[in-house]
Amino acid sequence: MTSTHPDLSPVPVNPSSLPKPSGYSHGTLTGNTLYLGGQTALDADMRIVEGGIVEQFRQAFSNVLTTLAEAGGEPGDLVSITIYLTDIPDYIAHGREIGRVWRELAGTTYPAMAGIGTTALWQPEALVEIVGVAVVPDERLVRPGA
Repeated sequence: MTSTHPDLSPVPVNPSSLPKPSGYSHGTLTGNTLYLGGQTALDADMRIVEGGIVEQFRQAFSNVLTTLAEAGGEPGDLVSITIYLTDIPDYIAHGREIGRVWRELAGTTYPAMAGIGTTALWQPEALVEIVGVAVVPDERLVRPGA
């Protein structure tokens, strides 16, 4: 049965500071759960940032956090993160640097996580894509368009 309760109707979350989506949303909010669409290291000019896995992780995770913030969320609201990687050994080799980036952007709270190796991502030069889920407390929740 489909709910007609307005707070449970899926609402797209598309921050204006991120590339304009076409055929997808950066996030979808239903109730107070925010499903964060896959973010690669695309900058505002729709280009994958240069500098390797650490800089790509920084940009992709920043994109995730930008979408989270648009709905009133904070890094501590993340409950699950999945990181898709085209080169797991490269990610492991730079693990300390990536950990520093995480702590700089999100602090020391870590949600459930998975790292999954894949042969390719949507943009051929992308090394990482991050997908997540967050639960935003009602008192901070912002429903775009409301």
